[in-house]
Amino acid sequence: MNYGYYNGEYAPLDELKAPVLDRAMYFGDGIYDVTTYVCGRYFAMDSHYERFVNSCKMINIDPVWSKEELVSIFDELVRLTKPEGDALIYFQASRGTALRDHKYNEEIKPNLFAYAKPLKRVDMSGYVKMITEPDIRFEMCNVKTLNLLPNVMAAQKASKAGCYEAALHRGETVTEGSHSSILIISGGKVIIPPLTKYILPSVTRKYVLKICEELGLPHELRTFTVDEMKNADEVIVGSASAMFRRVSEIDGKPVGGRAEALFYTLAEAYKDKYENE
Repeated sequence: MNYGYYNGEYAPLDELKAPVLDRAMYFGDGIYDVTTYVCGRYFAMDSHYERFVNSCKMINIDPVWSKEELVSIFDELVRLTKPEGDALIYFQASRGTALRDHKYNEEIKPNLFAYAKPLKRVDMSGYVKMITEPDIRFEMCNVKTLNLLPNVMAAQKASKAGCYEAALHRGETVTEGSHSSILIISGGKVIIPPLTKYILPSVTRKYVLKICEELGLPHELRTFTVDEMKNADEVIVGSASAMFRRVSEIDGKPVGGRAEALFYTLAEAYKDKYENE
């Protein structure tokens, strides 16, 4: 059974109570993060906590919870949920509880919600399909906000097309996926988009960059176009829950499959960090 937490209370997720006046309900006024529980530890918890705190601060929510407090909550959720293997941990901070008003009292106390659920690890050797979609999100994509309506619409369109993900683009420039980061391998190099206000500071992206630096793999920080992505040697989508996977088709046409050795070097190194760091 999946368990949740809200402001000090633990309960089965479908029984957990939260006030309807939580500003997350009518404004999406908050941020979230996701980590995984692997081999008895939380993967990249320092990085996830840092992003959680930074997202809170960028929208003026006071991140009153220490990393140790969050880990203690996650530990109890894992204990209650009793996953046989890995688990996914979702956690969000909303600005607080108040009557609906666009303005807010700056002394408002933030709310914390979290839950755990069993996670089946994906096979990184498998392929997924993708479509392309214009990126119509607002200009704060670097904040891990609860405001995900454009992402939801793009992800649903991809699902209806029998695809795993939608690659978002502004003009010809690829930004990221509706629920993942996107990297390519081209000309023997791993191409990693630079962080901008249109790209979330993905932990998976951060670790791919770290692996490239540690192993001396050729890599480049730069943007790439839709056309370049479709003609790349490999296209990779990555996220906290799914690690990363190769793309075999974009908009109904075959892509990638031409840099298998470099992909598997990345995949094995990432798996090692995922299980041991």
